[in-house]
Amino acid sequence: MADKLILDGQVVSNDVKQKLKNRITKLADAGVTPCLATILVGDDPSSETYVRMKGNACEKLGIISKRIHLDKDTTTEQLLETIQSLNEDQAVHGILLQHPVPNQIDERKAFETIAIEKDVDGVTSIGYGQTAFGFGVYPSCTPAAIMQIIDYFDIDIEGKHAVVVGRSPILGKPVSALLLNRNATVTTCHSYTENLNQHLKQADIVVAAVGKPNFIKGSSLKEGAVVLDAGYNKGNIGDVEYESCYEKASAITPVPGGVGPVTISMLLKHTVDAAERTITI
Repeated sequence: MADKLILDGQVVSNDVKQKLKNRITKLADAGVTPCLATILVGDDPSSETYVRMKGNACEKLGIISKRIHLDKDTTTEQLLETIQSLNEDQAVHGILLQHPVPNQIDERKAFETIAIEKDVDGVTSIGYGQTAFGFGVYPSCTPAAIMQIIDYFDIDIEGKHAVVVGRSPILGKPVSALLLNRNATVTTCHSYTENLNQHLKQADIVVAAVGKPNFIKGSSLKEGAVVLDAGYNKGNIGDVEYESCYEKASAITPVPGGVGPVTISMLLKHTVDAAERTITI
């Protein structure tokens, strides 16, 4: 198809970052430097890589990256104390607790301890509720990235049928809410959904967020569907089978280079948003 649109996340990410530069400069003029605190518990290599990537992205824009690395034997109580100290630190504008944490820690309790005004990663139940109600300030970063891509490429979603495959509390559920709040008709599917292919065949927009490599095939898609692949599996493989879905889609995100880069840029944007709110409230 000559009019096939590749939804290049790097282009979107660069646009977001470029717009942040002027805002960061204005904050500096007001004596404020945006600061994101990242907490890593344990020694998971993938998590260490993600935290380093996020820190590097911050520093390139002039955002302070405050990195806290806790021992793998850290208790829930010790982690909560660390989060509470960051809540009280006026120089810190955003807090990110890297997932997953070691098994002995109550991860949900830790997430809920993050102050709502610093929940730039959109992990608290309060943040999720506000997103669902339509007035959330910091939606989860991957759902926010999906909406950013939709807006950047001027994809019409009003009245369209969107099928979201996945229902995690930081991806499937909030992106369903964001699409619904923008007047899409949303079907949320999951591992218990019967006749999944029938739902996909009706979808104008497909969001793949199931965490299974090559799970969605082109044969399941409606001709001309818009495909947003939020999956990232071992070997740089998304949740959709790219080649076959490319043939059927009118627009599709690649993996890597699609939703991923925009997710990080949304974390930076939310941190800058949070810094600005400290001088405008």
